[in-house]
Formats: sequence, C-alpha cells, structure tokens
Amino acid sequence: MSASVLGVDRSILGQAWRWRGTDSQFGTEPDAGFRPDDLVTQLLLARGCPRDAVETHRLPTIRGFMPDPSIFRDMDRAAERLADAVCNREAVAIFGDYDVDGATSAALMVRLLRALGLTPAAYIPDRITEGYGPTTAALLRLGQGGASLILTVDCGAQSYEPLAAAHAAGIDVVVVDHHKCASELPIAYAVVNPNRLDEDAGAAFGHLAAVGVAFLLAAALLRTLRSRNFFETHPEPKLIDLLDLVALGTVADVAALKGLNRAFVTQGLKIMGARRNVGLSALVDVSRLSRAPTCTDLGFALGPRINAGGRVGKSDLGVRLLTTDDADEAEALAIELDRLNGDRRLIETAVNEAAEIALRTASDQSVAIVSGKTWHPGVIGIVAGRLKEQLGRPVIVIAIDEDGLGKGSGRSISGVDLGAAVLAAKDAGLLIAGGGHAMAAGLSIDADRIPALGEFLHERLAAVVERSRQDRAILFDAVIAPGGLTPDLVSSLDEAGPYGMGWPAPRIAAGPVRVIRADTVGNGHVRAVVAGADGRSVKTVAFRHAATPLGQALLAAGPDRRLWIAGRAKIDDWNGRMSAELHLEDAAWAD
Repeated sequence: MSASVLGVDRSILGQAWRWRGTDSQFGTEPDAGFRPDDLVTQLLLARGCPRDAVETHRLPTIRGFMPDPSIFRDMDRAAERLADAVCNREAVAIFGDYDVDGATSAALMVRLLRALGLTPAAYIPDRITEGYGPTTAALLRLGQGGASLILTVDCGAQSYEPLAAAHAAGIDVVVVDHHKCASELPIAYAVVNPNRLDEDAGAAFGHLAAVGVAFLLAAALLRTLRSRNFFETHPEPKLIDLLDLVALGTVADVAALKGLNRAFVTQGLKIMGARRNVGLSALVDVSRLSRAPTCTDLGFALGPRINAGGRVGKSDLGVRLLTTDDADEAEALAIELDRLNGDRRLIETAVNEAAEIALRTASDQSVAIVSGKTWHPGVIGIVAGRLKEQLGRPVIVIAIDEDGLGKGSGRSISGVDLGAAVLAAKDAGLLIAGGGHAMAAGLSIDADRIPALGEFLHERLAAVVERSRQDRAILFDAVIAPGGLTPDLVSSLDEAGPYGMGWPAPRIAAGPVRVIRADTVGNGHVRAVVAGADGRSVKTVAFRHAATPLGQALLAAGPDRRLWIAGRAKIDDWNGRMSAELHLEDAAWAD
C-alpha cells in the first residue's frame, strides 16, 4: 500500500488518501518535488505505462498501438465473408444495439460499406418492445428483405436461438461484439469478440468497445480487398476518417482508456474537430459547444444525446444522424435528439427519486437491488450508476412492466465483476436473459425471482464487495499550494490524457485553505470560494454533494477552520476569461 497523502487516513467522506502509483511521486508537502518539466512522464508512469513506452503513450497513435487484426479468432473468416459480399454486391444488413456503442458501430460499418459500393441497411431494435440484441423475428425479417449477410454489432454473443434460426434460414451472420461470452458460442458464420473464452492473443484487447472491434474488422476487410486487387478499379476508403465514431463510442461506453483505446480517442478527437461527419457536427452545434469537442464532451454532451433516442425516443435516430450526409436532415435529427435528451433528464429525475425511496427498505445485501412498476426502463442504467456512486457498492435497478417482467440494469464498483455474476445467475436459471461487462450488466427477470437474484448475488459477491469497500481510497497525483492552481497547470495535466475509465484524470490536493463563502446552487451542488495562507483564492464546486458530509462541511466551515481539499482541476472559460477551478471530490480537516 502506498503512503498516505498529507497523513489523511480518513477524510470527511471516510476515505484514505493515497498516492497513485509509486509512493510520494510529488512529495508529501505542497510543491515538494513538483517538477512541471516532467509532469507528463510522472502521470503516465503512475497509470501503469511502462517506462520504456513513455514516448509512445505521450502521443498515442493508431500505428503505435494497432494490432494485426488476424490475431483475433474468426477475424480473417469474417473479413473474407464481408469481402465476398462487397465483390458480389450482396445485400448486407447491420443489426446494432440501441446505445452509443451500438449506434457508432453500426454507423461505422454502414459508412464503410457505402464507400465500397454497397447500400447496407441498419436495424436498431426498440428498447421497450424488442429489448436488447437480435430477435428471431427481426433477423428473419431482414433475410426476407433480401439480406444474405447480417452483421450484429455490440450484440449477438448470447443470441443462441435467433442466430440458429437465421442459420437455418440460410442467412450468414457475423457477430462483432465485446460482451462476455459463455463457453458455448452461438451458431454464426463468424464471432469476432476479444472476450471469447477461447481467445488467445486477442484477449489482451478485451477492453475495447464494440466500435473498436468493428474498426479492426474494417481494417481487416480493406486488407482482404487489397489482396484481391479490388482497389485497382475502386477508390479505397480512408479508414482514419471514421475514427470520430470510434472515439465517441469508446468514451460513451466507458471503455478503459488504455492502450489502443487511448489512440482511438486521441486521433478520433482530431477527426471530430475537423467536422467531417455532418451529423456529428450538427450534434456538436445543438450541444452548444463553441470549440472542438473534448473527451469529457463525448461522455457528457454528445453521448447522452445519441443515447436519448434509444432511451426515450426512436431507437434508430442516432444511427440515422451519424450516417446522413444531408445537412438539413442532420440538423433536424440533432434537434430532435436534443429535445429527447431533455425529456430523458426529467424522467431520470423521477425514477432516481423513486429508487432512492425504495432503497430505504431494500435488504442490506452486497449488491443493492431496487425495482418499481412505473419506472421507465430507458433510464434505469443511469439511475443505477448514480446510486452506485452514493452507496459505494454495486446496484441493479429493475423496471417491472404490467405483465410482471422486469428489465434491469446494473453498475458495479472497481474490482467487482458484475457482468460475470449476472451471466452466472442466468446459467443458474434465475434470469430470462442477462450478461454484460465487469462494470455494467443488463438482465431480464420475472419479478417474483428478484429476491432470489439478490440472495444469489450476495452469496457470490459479498466477500469481493467487502474487500473492495475496505480498500476504498482515493488516489492522488500531486499536492499543491492554492496559488499553484493555474490554467498552465491544467494544460500540463491534460497533456497526459485523454482521461476516462482505466486512465483516470489527475487528482490533486490543495491547501490548507479557509472557506471564504459557500452556497448551494443548481441541483444539489455546493459552490465555494476558498483561500490559502497567501491570500490566493480558488473557486471550487462539489457536484451533487449538498446533502453529503462534504457539502455540509463546506457550508458549515467558518473562517477559523482549515481544510485540505481534493479534486480535479478544470478550466473555467466563462465570458472568455480563462481561470482554473477545482471540482471537489473530498476534503479533510487540516487542524
């Protein structure tokens, strides 16, 4: 265990403060050992970058991280089948999930196949009426419509009956997925998934979002067509131009931003900044972004709007936006998604409040499960994420329909593989369907089996959840004096990005400070101005902390109490004036 930061073993929020990576990278006193000239190197090493790969990680490129697609099982087989479809001008359909990863994966394949001369159809199921993944009716309907080849993207790994029906009907199906697989794979022409249990070298890329896997298949397809001399008579598409879609899907799906994913996002943001995709440009405009999008914008501005179609509107709106080249259509679709995102916020607030009430009487198990009959299934994943942050343990939120069928979405905490546990519950006969990732899972269940599911997950995960909670600590990259929080520092910290899941943004501690003034703003946020001993003031915001011990401490702290504050440094460019502020995540009394 690394040494404590500033001697804080129990903060206001009950957490230990520890150094990320090696002990005391920047010293244990404000500004001690803080060397801006090698700050980026320190940040990279603390996130697990090998010392001999610092330069590769400093400016992540596709060339520097791209594997040979052939290392993945079934990749070459899938590429050959797609190449056949291109050369023979077959009718191809893309079946995608209704979230951002599914929409971007489908859009990537649609745009690529269009550039190769095909007119692929995109099919996105309705979240409410059809649910997650392929159905037998949908696949057969696509086949009856003429499709001889169907690609499932961001789904299909667990679709045994629908894929068997498609096979029996003579339809070839290529599965492009990243969700956890069972030991038995569905009947398909090819299953490309780094999380296949029999995967070898490709398993090292299990952190890829589905859109990343789709990009690798696209690269394999172009290589195959090149070997067939296809591009002697046809223009070769520039695969790099599709990286904006890969970046959006990767960040929105909360995929770990390490290795190849960092290269995808870094280079994809450059493509997005060039505004080559008409639909994405329209989405940027309705999101009221006056600059080129950042990684944070992908997750909190663009992604939620794409998701809104699948959550509370028409599920195919996102794919239609990302594949259109008509500026007027793009504007109309972007405006509609923006409106639906506003509706989603209202629905989410209502379900979140109801779920918080339900938690008061829920059993105190290692995985908190709450359910309700009037809850909209389109927002339960977001609510589960918010409750998980509040409770510090995995949460599953289940919406029950009038027939007693529950659709659930779960979010987990670090070190607890919820997706594998849900898959085990399905194998044990407790679920109608279920699966997912380590950090997120989805399921369908008869309402009367919910208590049994809670007991099953508690028995399976209690020890690992408790261990994760006991090890609860927040990790730091630097300690600075309040006057050191400047725009230049924020810019230096950003150079080791992009940041996200698996590659966390730098966290700094500052102080000691006194609270000059504090008040509540917005939806439960606490805004405070603090000052150090040198009189330099710092603006801070503690989002959604008004009712927590952190928010209460800020509001109650008088000028005679001193605090160490902790959080992420951000740029505030309000009214064109650049200043730095700290988004607070914790604090500790300094005296």
